[in-house]
Amino acid sequence: MNENDIIEVIDITSPPSPCNSSPLRPIFCLKKNADMKRFEEIDDCFVLDFDPYNDTINLHDPQNTTHVHGGRGDNDKEDICIIAEKGQVPCRDYPHPRNLCYKFPFNTSLHSDHCEQCYCYVCETVAPCNFWSVDGCEEAHCNASEDKCYWTNQRNLKHRSSRPTFGSFYSKLE
Repeated sequence: MNENDIIEVIDITSPPSPCNSSPLRPIFCLKKNADMKRFEEIDDCFVLDFDPYNDTINLHDPQNTTHVHGGRGDNDKEDICIIAEKGQVPCRDYPHPRNLCYKFPFNTSLHSDHCEQCYCYVCETVAPCNFWSVDGCEEAHCNASEDKCYWTNQRNLKHRSSRPTFGSFYSKLE
């Protein structure tokens, strides 16, 4: 080593005091994957504020230069594009009342449209029921939803009328 190559190290840490004999030292918290390589060279211990094995795109990162365009390569104005899904979607893959249909949203599609999993809210039968669609009629069952008292009452009436009465039970025993 030459005289010019001498490196002077100045330790700016204070000696541990009797009151504060904690062996704790500062730990860095990394926010980006890009910083990880640099800090691995400097320090042995640091906290990751992200999953290093996750290759998803952080849409909130202003440094992110990756843009998703629905796989078409055009310059869409969409905020997000779903490229995959995992698991079942209850209002699409399981039976559901027409007003909760995932495939035909109630507010943006014809109420008479239905998917293969839709059922009538009033009759609780597979859509379309016998009263599903009557042209221009607000009382068609395709318009039913649980947030309207009228339809809840209609459903309750339907259930009451389909239940056997006390008298009919005893008449069958005789």
